[in-house]
Amino acid sequence: MKKENKRGAVGTKLRVMSLGGLQEIGKNMTVFEYGDDIIVVDAGLGFPDDEMLGVDLVIPDISYLVKNAHKIRGILITHGHEDHIGAIPYVLQQINVPIYGTRLSLGIIEGKIDENPPPFEPELYTVEAGDVINLGVFKAEFVHVNHSIADACAISLKTPVGTVFHTGDFKLDVSPIDGKMMDLTRIGEIGKAGVTLLLCESTNAERPGFTASERTVGSSLERIFAQYTDRRLIITTFSSNIHRVQQIINTSYKHGRKVAVIGRSMINVIGAAAELGYMELPDGVLIDINDIKRYKPEELTLITTGSQGEPMSALYRIAFSEHDKVKISPRDVVVLSSSAIPGNEKLVGKIINALIKNGVKVVNDSTEDVHVSGHACREEIKLMMALLKPKYLMPIHGEYRHLYANKDIGEFMGIPSENIFVSELGKVLEIDRKGARFAGTETAGKVLIDGSGIGDIGSVVLRDRKHLSEDGLVVVVATIDMNDQIIVSGPDIVSRGFVYVKESEELMHRARDIAEKSLERAMSKRYGDRTYLKGVIKDDLAKFIYKETKRKPMILPVIMDI
Repeated sequence: MKKENKRGAVGTKLRVMSLGGLQEIGKNMTVFEYGDDIIVVDAGLGFPDDEMLGVDLVIPDISYLVKNAHKIRGILITHGHEDHIGAIPYVLQQINVPIYGTRLSLGIIEGKIDENPPPFEPELYTVEAGDVINLGVFKAEFVHVNHSIADACAISLKTPVGTVFHTGDFKLDVSPIDGKMMDLTRIGEIGKAGVTLLLCESTNAERPGFTASERTVGSSLERIFAQYTDRRLIITTFSSNIHRVQQIINTSYKHGRKVAVIGRSMINVIGAAAELGYMELPDGVLIDINDIKRYKPEELTLITTGSQGEPMSALYRIAFSEHDKVKISPRDVVVLSSSAIPGNEKLVGKIINALIKNGVKVVNDSTEDVHVSGHACREEIKLMMALLKPKYLMPIHGEYRHLYANKDIGEFMGIPSENIFVSELGKVLEIDRKGARFAGTETAGKVLIDGSGIGDIGSVVLRDRKHLSEDGLVVVVATIDMNDQIIVSGPDIVSRGFVYVKESEELMHRARDIAEKSLERAMSKRYGDRTYLKGVIKDDLAKFIYKETKRKPMILPVIMDI
């Protein structure tokens, strides 16, 4: 552990900013800075939206952290979900900082780092709920909360301007699967001592009441297993929801079924959870996916990834008959033990339609209580605010509507409107003895991951991809001799995704004539600049094509000068 750093002059302001998790779902990352010390809470990833063609993942822009890497004392992890730890391997490619988290969180992170190792040996420090660590002028305490993954913690941060409480993701579950209820006593003690700023998650801030207990899913699973005794069950859920997976395994064992796990992330998380003692696997219940043919359908439960309809996931490949080990049939029942993350509804709907088309029975949370949220609803958020009694509130983790719903809750709980700060990515909240205020912005945004490329896909590339996807491509190839001002060969025209050439020969022939005349006209002006020649061809051809087809394909002239 690092020794406490006493730096930070009197009068220095606490600066709080989010590099992810505001006006969006996922990609959570919060930065706290005081003088020469910075700590970061979480480093998550997000899913690409429909406009991000070909993009695999989205992570926060950490330019500010790279620039101030010498100040960073550590990254604190609240829990092991992808939207809170998924960016860690990419962050470690750019900065070498220690990471603090509970055993399960670090167990999952270690697996990710093994797949994408940084150019140094990372420093991973295991903490438990109740532990307090000194990080420069900050003193961070991990406080146990309930969530849809074990070992989740809120973080109470003592700073020179008072205590800051970061809830992470939480819910109040009075009957949790692991028997460990949220530490309301400690949260109340922290509130009694005084809280300057509360950063409170907002995902379910629009929903009234309390979030149901995870145990309600167990009752629903029992009904499903009892009802479909003559069918194979394929159940998908979030790979990190080990309590849900544990209930599925336990119910399968009770009903005499063998369990096969499909999907790399699911296998990795279950392996890490079992090794660390967070899951108990009955003897003989798990089998290899290669052995499922040895059993009758009614003797099997398959647990798989793909709850969000990801095109490369196991469930997607199963639904579209692309999986090499699992072939679906009308004797299958698929249980979607999850809810779609906002933005993923179409992908999930696509899978459901494909399954039903193949005669498969689909069960989801619209027909059975097969999923409960891991996030606090309005009454639980009220409870958190009542216990902590914060002077200032900053809603985090959600889109605009979620953040402002959380703001409404804060006002209902008596926090003055002027003390509630609905922020934006990179916007800095400053707090000192005189009060709190927004004060400027720092670099923040999205970095796109495409294959092995990190950040090399920007707005221009996405614009080109969108252009290509909508109107196709027309390539004009010609060889010229600028000295003699003659066309040696071409111009030839090749198109992809624009028109079916065999049915549009006249159009393509006329387009070639236009390109040839444009090239001759441009050359006659004795401009030796190929860029000029390309521009003339592109402009003339674009006008002709739009006039004839009302389409705007990408036009790419290729001019070779001999």
